Amino acid sequence: MAEHATLWRPRGAWDLYAHAGRHGRRKGPASVTVIPREGLALMSVTAVDGAEERLAAAVRDRFGLSLPEPGTALFSGETGLIWSGPGQWLVLAPTRGTLDGLGAALSGLAAVADQSDGRAVLRLSGPDARRVLEKGVSVDLHPRAFGPGRTAVTSVAHIGVQLWQRDDATYEIAVARSLAGSLWSWLDEAAAEFGCEVRG
Repeated sequence: MAEHATLWRPRGAWDLYAHAGRHGRRKGPASVTVIPREGLALMSVTAVDGAEERLAAAVRDRFGLSLPEPGTALFSGETGLIWSGPGQWLVLAPTRGTLDGLGAALSGLAAVADQSDGRAVLRLSGPDARRVLEKGVSVDLHPRAFGPGRTAVTSVAHIGVQLWQRDDATYEIAVARSLAGSLWSWLDEAAAEFGCEVRG
């Protein structure tokens, strides 16, 4: 039987939407930068009842990070632990394969599920990143209420997301991959007045 070459190739969550280059109406330098975070490893971790202290110890041994308190996120470089709900966290690492074996390492302590292909992540930075997000995010992002190391499970323009802040001017936002196009449509319009540069 003859073999047929396939035209299928892997496609990033943002390939059809977040095209590299300048977007928006503002002239001059863009004040918002967007970086699609392709190739990340993402795992959800849900603690087994009564095992949270032992889970915290296992996580500390593996990542050198404590389990974040509610509403917070901890990072070591590009690896992070992000609170996602009572007894739930999102583990983020910069490359696929980095989190291999996590389920086995936490066996009996937590349910671990790979979210790498299920979620799409964008990094927004720049002097007007917060002003863009404030147009649609359902939480108060003023520095008195939300700052570096904070996270929220919320919505943007009626789209469920998880948002966390990395530093004074850098945010990351995760959305179900199937809703990436809808989130991008909102973001492209929300950032238009400030000028938005998408970097690949």
